[in-house]
Amino acid sequence: MALIEDTITYLEMFARPAVPRLPAPAAKLALIRAEDCPVRFYRYLYETVGTDWLWFERRLWSDAALAAEITRPTTEIFVLYAAGVPAGYFELNAAEARETELNYFGLVPEFIGRGLGAFLLQAAIDRAWSRPLDRLWVHTSRFDHPRALPNYQRAGFTVYARRQLSFADPRLSGILPRSLRHPLLPPLDPE
Repeated sequence: MALIEDTITYLEMFARPAVPRLPAPAAKLALIRAEDCPVRFYRYLYETVGTDWLWFERRLWSDAALAAEITRPTTEIFVLYAAGVPAGYFELNAAEARETELNYFGLVPEFIGRGLGAFLLQAAIDRAWSRPLDRLWVHTSRFDHPRALPNYQRAGFTVYARRQLSFADPRLSGILPRSLRHPLLPPLDPE
């Protein structure tokens, strides 16, 4: 089975960043917490936002395991709506005392390039720092959107570690579509 080589970059911040506030980039935006998020809706968000960037790990989870994770009192999921349509989401994990991980963050493909990413990231940072916190951290893969790492850095995160890893191509096992194209991967032959 073909292996994919990846680099995970870990970033952190220890105080709310002193960056200029961003105005909402569009009218008719709403950021709403998905309380008691149904697994099916979470899977829609995760797969719609993440498929192009090779997000596959949570596709492997059972509904029961995923429900347990996303309904924990220390997990918060916020969905950005543009004119009533889900445009992106972020997930915060505050399981560690005075520490929060920005677990997942991204936009629905049709909303990339509209100026919503920086706005949503600022909202995630603001939400994390709205409670007593010593550290906010995030990690990104080299397969994430090419602007992910610079956007995190521009928002005030600094790199503290990098890790190399390899994993089986999820397109070969059917976890992700064989037809999925990513600029860093060769296309697969159709079956």
